[in-house]
Amino acid sequence: MVASLAQVLTGHGANILDADQHRNEPAGQFFQRIRFDFSGLLTDRGTLERALHEVAQRFAMDLQLFYQTDVQRVAIFVSQYDHCLYDLLWRHRSGELRCEIPLIISNRPDLAQVAEHMAIPFVVLPITPETKLEQEAKEIELLEREKIDLIVMARYMQILSPGFVQRFRHRIINIHHSFLPAFAGGRPYHQAAERGVKLIGATAHYATETLDEGPIIEQDVIRTTHKDSINDLIRKGRDVERSVLGRAVRWHLEHRVLVHENRTVVFE
Repeated sequence: MVASLAQVLTGHGANILDADQHRNEPAGQFFQRIRFDFSGLLTDRGTLERALHEVAQRFAMDLQLFYQTDVQRVAIFVSQYDHCLYDLLWRHRSGELRCEIPLIISNRPDLAQVAEHMAIPFVVLPITPETKLEQEAKEIELLEREKIDLIVMARYMQILSPGFVQRFRHRIINIHHSFLPAFAGGRPYHQAAERGVKLIGATAHYATETLDEGPIIEQDVIRTTHKDSINDLIRKGRDVERSVLGRAVRWHLEHRVLVHENRTVVFE
């Protein structure tokens, strides 16, 4: 497979810039990511694509092609916490996150000024148990109208319905303020303080129908001590949340993440 793909690319004049691969023996799966430059292409893009798909068909491969000119559109979901939202917006403004952010959706009005400062439309859709599905229908309408490719839950304090998650499968990234699977659910820092843990962390994962159990993209930890109060843990945790979410979003936008069952392969 490796040789066949390389032969097709080089034979059409594409220059392979880097290639990474992983073999999962127990699952019987092979994963590969190839980044190539086709500015010196000897044929045309359509001919190259057909040749690659012929190789994919021969080996029963799931092949996806992405081009740098195709910029993804990202919607950010938030509630009242601003640290992840600010971090994503500044990473975007600095060019670290190569995407468009045409929409911020919230169930609360608290962060409207942040969006206004960045000149991004901010839509408030309050949610109660009685209005949840109705409001999600409005969210879906907005997402489809804006042709959103990726949803980022930047501390969005709502549980998405199974139907919503299925509609955007592997296109919703959530940040959980805990090193999953430890301390899942709400108030993880309070749980960590009660257990006297010496490490706290954060987990970025794809949202699934089962709460906090989606494929994990990135995790990190920071040390704590017995002297740390709940507020200290929250402050330290927010630093980790920002960096973990930022990396996960960037890797997704760069097509470095492949999902198989409930696990991810993240290429460097």
